[in-house]
Amino acid sequence: MSENMTPEPDEKEPNVDLRITFDDASHPADLAGRSNAFDHDQPRSLYRKRSMSRGSTSSQHERVASPHSGLQIEYRTLSIHVSESRNVESDNLADIKAPRKENKEEYFSNLTFHELQVDQLCQQLNVSQDDGLSESAAALRLQRDGRNTLPHPKTNYLRKILTYVFGGFCSVLWVGVVIFFICWRPLSNPPSPTNLALAILVIIVIVLQASFSAFQDWSTSRTMKSITDLLPSEALVLRDGQLMKLRATELVSGDVVHLNIGNKVPADMRIISHSGDLRFDRAVLTGESDEIEASVDQTDENFLESRNIALMGTLVVNGSGVGVVVLTGPRSVMGRIATATASAKERPTLIQREITRFVYIIVALTLVLALLILFTWLGWLRRDHPAYMNVVAMLNNVMGCVVAFIPEGMPVAVALTLMMVARRMKATNVLPKGLSTVETLGCVNVICSDKTGTLTQNQMHVNSVAFVDEPIAMQDIYSSLSSDHVDAGVKKLHQAATLCNDATFEPSTLHLPVAARTIQGNATDGAVLRFSAEAPLNSEKAEQPIKVFQIPFNSKNKWMLTMYKMPSESQALNEFQVFVKGAPDVLLPTCSAYWSRKSNCVMPLDAAAKTAFKEYQDKLSKNAERVIVLCMKKMIVQDAMGTNAFSDEVTSRATDDLTVVGILGITDPPRPETLDTVKECRRAGTRFFMVTGDYGLTAAAIARNVGIFTCERDPDTIAVVQANSSDVDAAKKLNGARIAGECRSLLLEGHSLGSLSDDDWSIVCEYQEIVFARTTPEQKLRIVEEFRKRDNVVAVTGDGVNDAPALRAADVGVAIVSGSDVAIEAADLVLLDRFDSIIDAIRLGRLVFQNLQKVIAYLLPAGSWSEIWPVLLNVFFGVPLPLSSFLMIIICVFTDLFLSLSLIMEKEEFDLLSLPPRNHKKDHLINFKIYGQAYLFTGTAETLCAHSMFFLYMWKKAGIPVHELFFLFEGYSEGFHGYTQDQLNHFNYTGQCVYFVTLVILQWGNILSVRNRRLSIVQADPFTEKRRNPWLLLSMMISLAIAVFVTEVPGIQSLFLTAPVPIEFWLIPIPLALGILMLDEVRKLIVRLFPNGPVAKVAW
Repeated sequence: MSENMTPEPDEKEPNVDLRITFDDASHPADLAGRSNAFDHDQPRSLYRKRSMSRGSTSSQHERVASPHSGLQIEYRTLSIHVSESRNVESDNLADIKAPRKENKEEYFSNLTFHELQVDQLCQQLNVSQDDGLSESAAALRLQRDGRNTLPHPKTNYLRKILTYVFGGFCSVLWVGVVIFFICWRPLSNPPSPTNLALAILVIIVIVLQASFSAFQDWSTSRTMKSITDLLPSEALVLRDGQLMKLRATELVSGDVVHLNIGNKVPADMRIISHSGDLRFDRAVLTGESDEIEASVDQTDENFLESRNIALMGTLVVNGSGVGVVVLTGPRSVMGRIATATASAKERPTLIQREITRFVYIIVALTLVLALLILFTWLGWLRRDHPAYMNVVAMLNNVMGCVVAFIPEGMPVAVALTLMMVARRMKATNVLPKGLSTVETLGCVNVICSDKTGTLTQNQMHVNSVAFVDEPIAMQDIYSSLSSDHVDAGVKKLHQAATLCNDATFEPSTLHLPVAARTIQGNATDGAVLRFSAEAPLNSEKAEQPIKVFQIPFNSKNKWMLTMYKMPSESQALNEFQVFVKGAPDVLLPTCSAYWSRKSNCVMPLDAAAKTAFKEYQDKLSKNAERVIVLCMKKMIVQDAMGTNAFSDEVTSRATDDLTVVGILGITDPPRPETLDTVKECRRAGTRFFMVTGDYGLTAAAIARNVGIFTCERDPDTIAVVQANSSDVDAAKKLNGARIAGECRSLLLEGHSLGSLSDDDWSIVCEYQEIVFARTTPEQKLRIVEEFRKRDNVVAVTGDGVNDAPALRAADVGVAIVSGSDVAIEAADLVLLDRFDSIIDAIRLGRLVFQNLQKVIAYLLPAGSWSEIWPVLLNVFFGVPLPLSSFLMIIICVFTDLFLSLSLIMEKEEFDLLSLPPRNHKKDHLINFKIYGQAYLFTGTAETLCAHSMFFLYMWKKAGIPVHELFFLFEGYSEGFHGYTQDQLNHFNYTGQCVYFVTLVILQWGNILSVRNRRLSIVQADPFTEKRRNPWLLLSMMISLAIAVFVTEVPGIQSLFLTAPVPIEFWLIPIPLALGILMLDEVRKLIVRLFPNGPVAKVAW
């Protein structure tokens, strides 16, 4: 058998895996240091060796082509391993898929993929560089190794359930369950079925809260899945000699993958070739934003540090390259990290923190009052009034305090509110990733928007063509190219446009007209490609040039390069034709000549020519055209093609001594909705800025077209900013001018941002209209950070890879669904359709905050304040308990809940976009103003009305005046006023139901009040079309039906000690509810008439 044969067992033997490997026989101990990444311990049906010796003079870089060892060979043993690969045993498969239990450092230190030469690596992985894996071989490896997916953390369902059941208010309610059970048995003799029923009822409340929390988590996970579905991670893979797009999950070890700028590396891979400027951003793994320059050769002994390894999840920020997959899924570095961090905790959102703070306050007050009741009973009531309150009655009062102070329905109401708003956002084509996004949207006061693809349609086309000394009509270009005598300058211009291009037409659309074909590539290259492809083909068929090297465009360099061997030209072996295309302000300083249309020859690029170029560039830029320049030159490269030295030499000399052969003016029409979107944002008090990589004049012209610049005067520049920096009041003056409505605009270019001092930035951040031009991703990031540093809440919109850092840094990152997967992944919010959906998102963000405040302001008066006072009167003043624990729970969880949900459906009280954004540091969800409104104003009114109805019933039906009920204690017993104990109990139970019914009906007046914070009900009634809310009346009827069910159904009466309510006590609360409404109407009127008065200052 020949030693250099290359068997391909996966293709030739469908049921047998035949491997031929050369193992080091001289140093068997060294085998222990080999990588275990491919040591799968598969069963071997045949294993035989025969020895042969061979001398060697190989260097340290010469390594054995073994699937295990990277050791230098002196004596080798030929091993033939034949195994049944298709019949993968389940036990072995499990071992293969699961990473080894070894130390992480040990795992990676044993890997040798970065040490092998490229041909040795390919031989080890049994793959061809030119053809890639075969489909059959890939299928076997996929079956053997599993899919290329990160290990998802196993959901700890037990912990989740415990969190749902014991989190928030539930932990306190469980104490109540225990107490009620104890009061049932053994403390009650005979056992009280009422206490048992109350324990079961509280458990039902806990289950209800837990169910809503679980449903909310499930709804959030569905939203995240829908966003994940927007990120179809694909890779360009070489299989069977054909480049094809495959899902990243289908990659296997040995796959040959092509990487381009903007791609996420789909698996750990070894770089085998690249464009010379290939760089990776490993921030996702290391947290450092420094770019890593790729290499084909080993640069470090550590697998993790060597620059010839591209790690899964990192971003290609520059250049292009080809790599061979070496580790997939859980075996990759990212997979190991995902496994190690599976237990990481999520940070609570703003609303979760607000509600947690509220829970702590309520629980603290509950414990204080419960302990106060306990100590009062121990120190006073048990001694002075031993017959008044036994242990069971005391514990019931403690639980009454707990139930009264805790608004059990609030977590359910808040959860439903957020879920319904998220659905409304989705209905308006806005997809938020989490609750914090919904909250923060209402606070956004600065939007920094990318231009291309966000404000514009990203449908570019070439509008103007020129040489340095003379413009030329496109029709003249096409006519010349179709003639027998092609103009030399036109030929060079067209050649540069055609060959210096990364875009291609989708093969399936080649039969269509050029304008209708689908482009693969970026929009700029697409525009240039369409321009060059529109040219009629000359009858002469020249031999196609051969591309030998390229440097793709990136947002830092702002140019791209291609290098060709031109068969039609007589060139030396090391002579090449170079084409460069990019931004004029970057390339023109490096150019030394230009093709003159007038002279029909190459001319020196002197000062006059540069002036002419600049004048033409400014003319196109003011017409909102993006200008790019086409250049070319011949280059002689001394180093061998395909080596790193070759790449380094070309890259270092890429832009030296270029000849300008053409100028292109490219237009990108704005989105039709952009102008109105900018106007609406400004009306909402949100400043709208443009942050783009375009030339300053081009960016300013587009800004005027879309309404970002509205001032008639020219925008200020960095000179104005720095001239004012010595004025300590400059920022205050700008802020005052902005508040007064005076228009001031600013145009800053990226290169000038580095010279801005902290004081300069304070001035910049006060401008009403700003365009940042010629910015890099790092400068975009700094812009966001400077605005946030000055207490602005910043939203960033973008769709490109270079927008991702700024999207992550912003308070709210907004991506367009048609943008790159990197941008979508970095964003907090995805716009699924039109750009003006961001206005709907801001409006709903403000609306959800206001409606949540209304929900809380509605729930607290009856669900907390009016329930605690009956307990206090009973314990400290000896009044028969006016409201039972059962009825308290019914109010919190049932009657109030349905009405509070109707507030979620409330439309905006007034034009929310006419208000300034909310101050996230001062305007909290639950604040002292809401406490004052809910407890001291509405809550006190409801408490007085409900107690009055209770005392009225006791006087009218039992003949017991109010003053006799106070300090009665154990006097409310057999013989009081000549009544038996059963009769007294009946009066008390009925009085409790009267209190309950009164609160239910009083809440009608409360909800009609809180639905409008400032407007009168006459201005915004619930029946007119503008503010119609049919859910309001429906929820009122539901709460009334619940009250009737609780008080009138015999089974409920006997179990929970309720009683029927006389008809007049159903009717009297109605005018009282109207009285509460009128009382609040007076308050609102005072606020409207005296907006700076004391009432307005404490109004919520």
